[in-house]
Amino acid sequence: MDSMELEREKGITIQSAATFCDWEATLPTGEKEKYAINIIDTPGHVDFTIEVERALRVLDGAILVLCAVAGVQSQTTTVDRQMRRYDVPRISFINKMDRPGANPWRVINQIRTKLRISAAAVQVPIGAEDQLSGVVDLVKWKAIYNKGEKGTEVVESDEIPAEVLELAKEKRRELIEQLADVDEIMGDMVIMEEDPTTEQLSQAIRRATVGLKFSPVFLGSAIKNTAVQPLLDGVCTYLPTPSESLVTAHDTNLPATSPPIPLTPAAAAPLVALAFKLEEGRFGQLTYMRVYQGSMKKGQFIHHARSGKRVKVPRLVRMHSNEMEDIDSIGPGEICAIFGVECASGDTFTDGSTSFSMTSMFVPEPVISLSLKPVGLETPNFSRALSRFRREDPTFRVHVDNESKEV
Repeated sequence: MDSMELEREKGITIQSAATFCDWEATLPTGEKEKYAINIIDTPGHVDFTIEVERALRVLDGAILVLCAVAGVQSQTTTVDRQMRRYDVPRISFINKMDRPGANPWRVINQIRTKLRISAAAVQVPIGAEDQLSGVVDLVKWKAIYNKGEKGTEVVESDEIPAEVLELAKEKRRELIEQLADVDEIMGDMVIMEEDPTTEQLSQAIRRATVGLKFSPVFLGSAIKNTAVQPLLDGVCTYLPTPSESLVTAHDTNLPATSPPIPLTPAAAAPLVALAFKLEEGRFGQLTYMRVYQGSMKKGQFIHHARSGKRVKVPRLVRMHSNEMEDIDSIGPGEICAIFGVECASGDTFTDGSTSFSMTSMFVPEPVISLSLKPVGLETPNFSRALSRFRREDPTFRVHVDNESKEV
């Protein structure tokens, strides 16, 4: 996903990147169901926090990735605050379980104490550090192993290894107890001393996660592809679909004090889409959009809610990091990118039949300022460049000081 040369050189993510995949999830009941997942990979460094901010504004759910050795860090707290701002349900993934010193139980305790959200493991690791070979699923009560050269072959077994059996039983009890504190139905079952079935347990996790009261914790190693497949199953099982997420917009024809209007993710409904990221590409300005309602087609005319301008969609693409796939149409709940549309981050687009406008993202105040004074005459290119930066990055502010004449 990291396509920039600097990202690969430093080994960090600098700008968010969007992609999509189809996944056949194995649900806790054993049934298989196909899902289409839109993914946005965001940076973990504080300097690029606006990338996280605008991604969370358009997402239905999030995976909070933590290090099994370092645990909850300062930027984790910032991302947690951003998730709460947009009411984004999250599942947690403790990565780097193959590293020396990996301690998932310490990290889970930090999630509860530092992030102040109820959390419990839904898996127990089989093996430790470089001996990590798989996980025990505490919901389905199965051992899941990753075989093959790249861990792509997933093998499920009903037999739990003897060395982790007692730990798995203890952590399953802990999972039920944590859920009992946040879910009424599970609380009643604990009082009645009933043992929940696989389906009852997975439904309780889903209710509490979607209700922003709980975060199920998955374990694994992304670099070795260990337990990544169960994580994707968990995304499909426990995070909300676009139809379950409450999304609202304001009708600009009504008074500002009027209640927001809920949007319906139906293809036949009037179009409502939000531009959340701008990028200067090889073919001009590339605008990333999340379609909340209705559908968008190539060659269609759409209306810019802020300016009232009617613009044509000349090219519609699906992004896979820095690669593009040309498409003819996109439906509700999906993320796409369009070329040749003049707008700013946070602008709303409709099909012209409604006067809906969505709330923009929260933009933090800049903490660094710099004065510039052009040498010689200021060219139009200088102003154009500053204007482009301002459109692309909402945290970038420009003003001219009347006394010093500096920018």
